Amino acid sequence: MAKLSKLSRSIDGSVAIVTGAASGMGRATAHLFADEGARLAIFDINEAALEAVAEEVRSVGAEVLTLLVDLRDRQAVESAVCSVIEHFGGLDILVNNAGFALPAAIDSDEYEHSWDSSLDVMATAQAWAIRAALPGLRKSPHPRIVNVASTEAHGATRFNSAYVVAKHASMGLTRAMAVDLGKESITVNCVCPGPVHTGITQDIPDENKETFANRRTVLRRYAEPEEVAHATLSLVLPAASFITGATLVVDGGVTIRNA
Repeated sequence: MAKLSKLSRSIDGSVAIVTGAASGMGRATAHLFADEGARLAIFDINEAALEAVAEEVRSVGAEVLTLLVDLRDRQAVESAVCSVIEHFGGLDILVNNAGFALPAAIDSDEYEHSWDSSLDVMATAQAWAIRAALPGLRKSPHPRIVNVASTEAHGATRFNSAYVVAKHASMGLTRAMAVDLGKESITVNCVCPGPVHTGITQDIPDENKETFANRRTVLRRYAEPEEVAHATLSLVLPAASFITGATLVVDGGVTIRNA
C-alpha cells in the first residue's frame, strides 16, 4: 500500500545495546526490540539471568550478543561497546538502562558503598558507554541514545540520596550530550520511570504498593516494565529525528498530582 509519510517507525535491522538487560525494564526493552527486528547486544553482571534473556530473544528469531559487564569498570564498559561495534559492524542505538537502589543514610556505614556504586553505574558508566559508542553511532543513518533515569531526577525520596544524585546526573548528562552531539544528528533523550514492578520494588509489600499508587499516581497503579520499554522505543525510532534533550516521564501521573 502506498504511503504518504516519509519517516520510518521501524528499527528492523538496527544494532542496539541495552545495559542492565537481565531483568526488569532492560529485559522488557530487549524483548520489545527483538520483536521489532533489532540486532541486540545485551549487557549485565548476572550471567545466568542474562543468558536466559538471550534465549528468550533467540526464540523469536532475533540475533543477540551477550556480554558480561561490570559497569563500575570503565575499561570494561569501553571494551564491551567496542566489541559490539566490531561484531555487528556498527551501532545505531544505545540504551543506558542499568540501575539499582541502595538506600542508606548519609551518616551510615553503608553510605560510601551506596554512593560509589550508584554514581559509577548510573552516571559514570552512561558517559563512558556514550563515549565508546560514538565511532559506531557516527556512521549510523539514525543514531539514538536513551538514558534511563527516574522520577527521582525530579525530586527525592528519604534516605535514597545516592540514587537521587545519580538520576539527576543522568538527566543532566542527557541534556549536555544532546547539545554536544546535535550537530552530528545524534539524538540523546531520557526516560524517567515512576513506580514500576521491577527488582527495585519487589520487596515492597503489595499493600504498601497499593497505598502508594492510590495516593500518588493518577492511574492508581504501578507500571509494568514493558510500558516503559515502549516509551524507550518511541525515542529510538528513525522518525524520532527531531526529539533531543527531552525527558519522557513515564510515571502514571506522579509528578503532576498535587492531591
